[in-house]
Amino acid sequence: MNPRVKTPNKPLHGTATAPRRARLMSREQAGQFIRAIAAENPAPETELLYTDAFTLLVAVVMSAQTTDAMVNKVTPGLFAAAPTPAAMAALGAEGIGQLIRRIGLWQAKAKNVAALSAMLVERHGGEVPREREALEALPGVGRKTANVVLNVMFGEATMAVDTHIFRLGNRTGLAPGKTTRAVEDGLVKRIPPELLRDAHHWLILHGRYVCKARTPECWRCQPPEALFHHRSARYGAGSRNGASPVIISASRRPVVGPRVSP
Repeated sequence: MNPRVKTPNKPLHGTATAPRRARLMSREQAGQFIRAIAAENPAPETELLYTDAFTLLVAVVMSAQTTDAMVNKVTPGLFAAAPTPAAMAALGAEGIGQLIRRIGLWQAKAKNVAALSAMLVERHGGEVPREREALEALPGVGRKTANVVLNVMFGEATMAVDTHIFRLGNRTGLAPGKTTRAVEDGLVKRIPPELLRDAHHWLILHGRYVCKARTPECWRCQPPEALFHHRSARYGAGSRNGASPVIISASRRPVVGPRVSP
């Protein structure tokens, strides 16, 4: 780096807890942005390991405030011991807990998984319901978890907003909002309907591996030129060929991200 060049004190992308909010993209720009990141991964899939609706539901419940990679370390053993709601309910919170102790909040999650499994047996004949209201009535299942199950298992065009999507919606101007529901509603409204179902995965993966919280790899992002411009190498690390892509409309007003519910 040129010794005469100074790096700005505050990163243009904000911080992990306070992503900088950009001005709202137009609907046309939103479609261009989604298509741009979709081109890198035409057939996106969840990274959680599952075999059916029940194992997906359990995996998503356990992923709250825990990485998918960590959840994938404990679920194979759990699902081998209890592959069905009846078997999971019989295993009970104590038995489940012994198999998932490596993940965060394991005690609460063990109780929820045992309780939701019992409820599936008692109220739904051991099947995972495909209605939002019934899903959200299960212990440990909130709007985000219901959206994931409805999207992945039942093919609905839902948008589950996790910390990655919340950050991305604000940082890029795709769907700025102070709450996860505001970001969800903005995304559903602005993303073209034919792209909405897969957009859930495209945005999560883009936020997880490219537009990361602390060290976003801006040089890997290939958005339409209409959305971004380039500034000089004075912005330091993360640039490529002496240029770092920056959102034209980025505001310097921080947005504090909420804790995302299950």
